[in-house]
Amino acid sequence: MTNIKQLGEFLIKAKKSGYAAGDKVKKIKEKDKSKSIIFKDVDWKYHDNYFGGKPFGGQEVVFLKNQPVYMMVYYGSVNKSIKDYKKVYKFLRDALILISKDKPFRGPQKYKQGDYIYINKSKGKIDNFSGTEIITIKGRKIYGAKYAGGLVDKLKG
Repeated sequence: MTNIKQLGEFLIKAKKSGYAAGDKVKKIKEKDKSKSIIFKDVDWKYHDNYFGGKPFGGQEVVFLKNQPVYMMVYYGSVNKSIKDYKKVYKFLRDALILISKDKPFRGPQKYKQGDYIYINKSKGKIDNFSGTEIITIKGRKIYGAKYAGGLVDKLKG
């Protein structure tokens, strides 16, 4: 049985060392044109695999002793009218690095930096959750994403 507290602690470490870390993180270019980010800590392994940038989609899987225990899928995009989408993704990473202990799925409920505002609404707990996140600038929505996940492979045999 997966220890939920340990899983949450690992997710926070992994996500802060993953996409949210920006240029510091090593991204593996896969043959299928996706990118992967892998983080390991003793018996735990985090694998984030995603496609694209505008729009993007992907999945995160956590393994404990090489067995899958958790996954999350996500899909989102920056508004087509935005020319400098890299600036939006930089702000998104700034929000994601602030992942909360009680809901280690994406970023905090709200984060503001200048004219940018990140809003994350989720329901459920780490074992079964879903949510949406948006970024606005001066009140105008410029980014949106959906995500869902939870524990996997709980039945053995």
